[in-house]
Amino acid sequence: MQVEQLTCSIGAELIGVKLADAVHDDGLFAEIRAQLLKHRVLFLRDQDITRAEHVAFAQRFGELEDHPVIGSHPDHPGLVQVYKNPDSPVDRYENSWHTDATWREAPPLGSVLRCLECPPVGGDTMWANMVEAYKHLPDEIKAKIEGLRARHSIEATFGAAMPIEKRLALKAQYPDAEHPVVRTHPETGEKVLFVNSFTTHFTNFHTAERVRVGQDFTQGSSELLRHLTSQAHIPEYQVRWRWKPNSIAIWDNRSSQHYAVMDYPPCHRKMERATIMGDKPF
Repeated sequence: MQVEQLTCSIGAELIGVKLADAVHDDGLFAEIRAQLLKHRVLFLRDQDITRAEHVAFAQRFGELEDHPVIGSHPDHPGLVQVYKNPDSPVDRYENSWHTDATWREAPPLGSVLRCLECPPVGGDTMWANMVEAYKHLPDEIKAKIEGLRARHSIEATFGAAMPIEKRLALKAQYPDAEHPVVRTHPETGEKVLFVNSFTTHFTNFHTAERVRVGQDFTQGSSELLRHLTSQAHIPEYQVRWRWKPNSIAIWDNRSSQHYAVMDYPPCHRKMERATIMGDKPF
């Protein structure tokens, strides 16, 4: 297996590998997992695999989960169909820098995403290294966010465009989750900046140590959250991947964010994603 690093901070392409082989080859799978922990996101070309092989490879990382808004393939539970139709106003709605499903108490470990159909130009996806984002924060910001926690919401994101009854039902099914602003990666021990577009507010900011007067609470917390979420926008932390049919991306959802670039109407873009259940951030 050849590993070609794509940027200085995140991303590598695996060459000479067939993911279908890793379903049964323990040594190959272990090497792929080690490279994922090192590079955060891995890319492969020319992976002409079946849906069953796609699911079986992802299941080597752990149990798969369904998405409550985006439908799964009827014959392959856990294989989410991300099909974008340029004629649909909803499907034209993209995107923001995010870590998948942080509105869950236990957000996903990661995902395996395969391209079925894509435009000849456009429709790239970008990833950002949130370990690097935390590492390069000024010391005074690190001190300010130590021990800070934040709320993450599906209601305020996926639910926002729904009629109020459906939106409230969605929130009842998936109540807002609370996570540390800086999580510890459970396998590497690295510190990760863990706020994104699903994050609505800090839950323990308003203390005597942080707030002198009431104005500090409203402006101070929102300005800090905006500053932290903007760290994913920094190019030095990013990699950008151009899709082709049968290309695959595997990413560690615990240490990265991603952004699907919506620049390709009137073309279609069809992707299928298997997402692996994760653990509660600490």
